[in-house]
Amino acid sequence: MTVALVTGATGQDGSYLVERLLAEGAEVHGVVRPGDDFGAVGWTPHAVDLGDRPGLHALVARLAPDELYNLGGISSVARSWAEPEATAELSGLAPLALLDAALATQDRTGRAVRVVQASSAEIFGHPDRAPQDETTPVAPRNPYGAAKAFAHHLAGVYRERGLHVASCVLFNHESPRRPEQFVTRKITRGAARIALGLDDTLVLGNLAARRDWGWAPDYVDAMVRAARHDAPGDWVVATGQAHSVEDFVRAAFERAGVPDWRPHVEVDPAFLRPGDAPLLVGDPGRAERELGWRRTHDFAALVGAMVDHDLALARA
Repeated sequence: MTVALVTGATGQDGSYLVERLLAEGAEVHGVVRPGDDFGAVGWTPHAVDLGDRPGLHALVARLAPDELYNLGGISSVARSWAEPEATAELSGLAPLALLDAALATQDRTGRAVRVVQASSAEIFGHPDRAPQDETTPVAPRNPYGAAKAFAHHLAGVYRERGLHVASCVLFNHESPRRPEQFVTRKITRGAARIALGLDDTLVLGNLAARRDWGWAPDYVDAMVRAARHDAPGDWVVATGQAHSVEDFVRAAFERAGVPDWRPHVEVDPAFLRPGDAPLLVGDPGRAERELGWRRTHDFAALVGAMVDHDLALARA
């Protein structure tokens, strides 16, 4: 039986990954924050703070997992500006501890430990080309991207030491499980509530920013494929299509049954992020060729699933 350890097990990606691994019959362990309401069914939670590097070392040594998926850390660019030191700690130094612990466990047991580092398109900053692929220069422009870039480079370092480390450079990916502080969920929730007459206005920041949005369970599938691929490496996971925040707003309001979104949306400069990249769009060609990965949801299906979920919540 495969023993898997997932950090960030209660987050959007972590919850889908835990469900996937359990369905496959794996013994699943998840790192959760002390005090979290994890509602574990079928998997074992471990309350270890990602800032507790000795605790992470001890957990990996004790479990000796076959697969280790690092999905934990600060997940918001905006929060990384407010908490840059915590971002460096949880999204940069915690991956270092996990990689080092995985290598030590592999050396001690003689069994391979396969690691997946969930990287981010934010490592590219303001890229010099579009779409971005595995050869695009890493040049982050915010604390979140810098921490992810550190961990991304560490994946290569530990790969050279003989550890099977896959760094999956994940472009934006969403689902109904996305927390409400993220702009996509803020949009779909706002559209649903406005459609039902519960709210009248949605306040947003930069409507012109263009992102490559995909379906979160598809991106979890890519990470599992990367963990089990014959050779470790870096893979961009993306759709190859960019849409603006305004496109997302329009699609969400249309799905909710509001034909004209403009009277309901206000732009507040306070929501603008410093160093925000104007365009991030990925080339998933390598993941498709080498991992056999394919996406199941296009942009319209993704937005529709999120709006339908928020309509149901608002009606409840």
